[in-house]
Formats: sequence, C-alpha cells, structure tokens
Amino acid sequence: VGNRIISELGESGVFGNHSPLERVSGAVVLPEGWNQNACNPLTNFSRPDQADSWLALIERGGCTFTHKINVAAEKGANGVIIYNYPGTGNKVFPMSHQGTENIVAVMIGNLKGMELLHLVQKGVYVTIIIEVGRMHMPWLSHYVMSLFTFLAATVAYLFLYCAWRPRVPNSSTRRQRQIKANVKKAIGQLPLRVLKEGDKELDPNEDNCVVCFDIYKAQDVIRILTCKHFFHKTCIDPWLLAHRTCPMCKCDILKP
Repeated sequence: VGNRIISELGESGVFGNHSPLERVSGAVVLPEGWNQNACNPLTNFSRPDQADSWLALIERGGCTFTHKINVAAEKGANGVIIYNYPGTGNKVFPMSHQGTENIVAVMIGNLKGMELLHLVQKGVYVTIIIEVGRMHMPWLSHYVMSLFTFLAATVAYLFLYCAWRPRVPNSSTRRQRQIKANVKKAIGQLPLRVLKEGDKELDPNEDNCVVCFDIYKAQDVIRILTCKHFFHKTCIDPWLLAHRTCPMCKCDILKP
C-alpha cells in the first residue's frame, strides 16, 4: 500500500526526579528477548540502522529505576522511557533514580507504553520527541482528585448543616458527636510503625503515600489500617477523622 507518517502530540510523561529537564528525541527501541524490564545487565537493544539517536522503551518492575536507566545508557541510549505496571492505566509519578548521570528519563502510563510496544513489535518505525512541558502537578492524579471531591462534599455538608442546625433535633446532634468520638477512638487503636532503613516500604519501586504523594522515608511514622493499607500518620489521621474510610479501598474503620 505504501508508507505513511502519523504524528501525535500529547502530555503523557513525567520527568524523573534526577533527570535533566532537556529536549531529547530518537527512535523507540525495545530490549531484546521476551523480558522487557531490562534488569539483566547484559540486555541488548536492537536499534534500526537509520536511527542515529534512540530512546529505550522499558517496562517498570523487576529492579530499580537506576539499574534500568544505567543498562540502557551503557548501550548508547540517548534517553529512557519507562512505562508503568499493567493495570495502572495512565498513572505516572516522578521516578527516583540517583546515580544515572545526565541521561533523560521519563515515565509514561501503561496504556501509552503498551501502544508503543505493540507498534515497534509490528515493525513500525516510531520516533519520539520529549519536550519540557508544564510542571507536573501530582494533585491532579486520580486519588487526590477523589480527595478534593470528598473535601468539597464535606464543605457542602458543613454549610448545609450550619444553615439547618436550628431545626436539627438534639438526638441527631448527640449521635454525630458520638460517631466522631468513636472515630477518634478507632483511630487511636490503629497500629503505628516507624519505618527503618531496609524496610520494603522504602523501596523506590513501591507505591507512595496516596494522600500526599510523597515517598516514604526512614523515620516516617505510618498508620496501618484494618484493611492493611498504610499511610503517613500525619496524612491519614485528619482524613479518617473527616471520612473514617480508607482512601484506597473505602474500608470503614468503625466496622469490624
């Protein structure tokens, strides 16, 4: 049928925390073999003959971001694109990858990563230009958008409660106070833990606290809910006091 060129412009990537914020471009190249995570130090990349500059497309998981990026850089990659785990949609976050020198590294969502992977596997020549865009704002993520929704609902509820308060029977007021007291008591009974060096929660590949989106660090105090999800104590306590449910699975802390 003949060749045709298709171009697409989008904002689907986030620079890593230790990546230079620079423009880079090149052909998309995959790791050789069935495993696409480039964790093997001997991983090779088959770049097209016509590609003077190339970007490694690597799957997240199996080893640290630093290791993946360094493997690709040692093979001559001009930049590294890491796509997120299956099932995460287009969720992205700034990666932590100390010790990767000055190579540009970005994360993209799983959906976009799989789309690029399948195109290259079918023999399509794909080139990408990574530009420095707007500042990444993690509060636009799914979880924090849900937080804003809950906060807006809470403010609206408080406004209506104050407006109709003279008409609310005393029994309802006492019930609300009792529920709040029960929530405070339940929060106090949830276990706390101080993170130490070597804990798996400090692994840069593990999830961040979904309330503040900050990474866990040694000496951080975390609160463990009955559903086994955990968060920074200073983040989750006010959340539970307002909502009494886990922000990830909506488990009610007042229910056994």
